Amino acid sequence: MDIRAVLMGVAFAAMWSSAFTSARVIVEYAPPLSALALRFLISGLLGVAIAWALGQSARLTRAQWLAVVVFGVCQNALYLGLNFVAMQTVEASFAAIIASTMPLLVALSGWLIFGTKVRPLGVGGLVAGVFGVVLIMGARLQGGVDPFGFVLVLLGVLSLTAATLAVGRAAWNGNVLMIVGLQMLVGSAILLVPALLFETLDNIIWNWQLVVAFIYTTLVPGLAATLVWFLLVGRIGTVKASTFHFLNPFLGVAIAAVILGEAIGVLDIIGVVIIAGGILAVQLSKQT
Repeated sequence: MDIRAVLMGVAFAAMWSSAFTSARVIVEYAPPLSALALRFLISGLLGVAIAWALGQSARLTRAQWLAVVVFGVCQNALYLGLNFVAMQTVEASFAAIIASTMPLLVALSGWLIFGTKVRPLGVGGLVAGVFGVVLIMGARLQGGVDPFGFVLVLLGVLSLTAATLAVGRAAWNGNVLMIVGLQMLVGSAILLVPALLFETLDNIIWNWQLVVAFIYTTLVPGLAATLVWFLLVGRIGTVKASTFHFLNPFLGVAIAAVILGEAIGVLDIIGVVIIAGGILAVQLSKQT
């Protein structure tokens, strides 16, 4: 793995982790589902336009259309929709920690449900990751985290795990940016329905924090992180690229602490280190 790949991996992890902090700012001043639907509309249109300019086609295979629908529903509408609503009452660092366990949940589900073979290092990583999550959840629940928000965050990461397991890697062969743009448009269309039913735009607080956070969330985690991820996968492969997920718990907590001033407890730090180690062990166990 060369230095360029390392820098790309760290950049992707930082952009992915920062999305929770910018989302926390957005929901402070605007209705979550409406803001997210607009974000996906803009990101989706930009993604499709760039894909067309690069010569990518909207003529997708059956597997690719499945990826568009499944990820549009499970990742964009459910995972991010639930997280945006939850972050009205839970901290960005907590949401980032729970969301970062997705690689562990994918590996655990593959092992328990589909009988995927896991090496001893991977088993140890799964056990450590589960212990780290339990440690943080116990500390946060005792500290007064909103139970409803916690359930929403948990349901969100479970929906993302289900989408990852449901869609095979073959769906991403070719037209990647077009697929990403289309699934964002699917997520926007789905989120628009509950946004119109349950939210009003009268309570938007217009200020520079909202504008900056919205633009950042739309362009950086929305488009740039996706582009860097697929460039990284093309450079070093999915298995090695996935190793950088172990940085997400650290960066998610650190960014929220620096920008939002969120408090970090001793058990949080211990749990984050354990989860990061578990993710790294699981990803390393997949490499030959």
